[in-house]
Amino acid sequence: MIHQNKSLPIALFGLRISVFFVMFMWAIDKFLNPAHAAKIYEKFYFIAGLESPVMLILGAVEVIILIAFLAGLYKKFSYGFVLTVHAVSTLSSFKQYLAPFDGANLLFFAAWPMLGACVALFLLRDEDVMLTFRKSIQNR
Repeated sequence: MIHQNKSLPIALFGLRISVFFVMFMWAIDKFLNPAHAAKIYEKFYFIAGLESPVMLILGAVEVIILIAFLAGLYKKFSYGFVLTVHAVSTLSSFKQYLAPFDGANLLFFAAWPMLGACVALFLLRDEDVMLTFRKSIQNR
């Protein structure tokens, strides 16, 4: 355990909440506009032909894991999932980074600080205790 700083749990909680909101909106997009979500999967992940039922299932799985992440449950898995999903999303947007001033591509750069937040949360998951379930088995 890191030398406890009273500000650390507050900072990690802020990161967890803000990362949750972004990821949650992406998950909700799969319910509200599954065709849009399918286009994103096709353009950035090269997975074509995903129908609405698949998007709904993916959205449901994401929401469940994100609720676990928000609650601080099964941290190794839920924080790892968030980190992995966001890392794949960030890295799959490489073309937008090569032309930052074309269209809305500059907005894609916001993914990098969030990726840093996800890495920090994963590495400091045992220190992220504010408003979480603290069972030690879930923190590993």
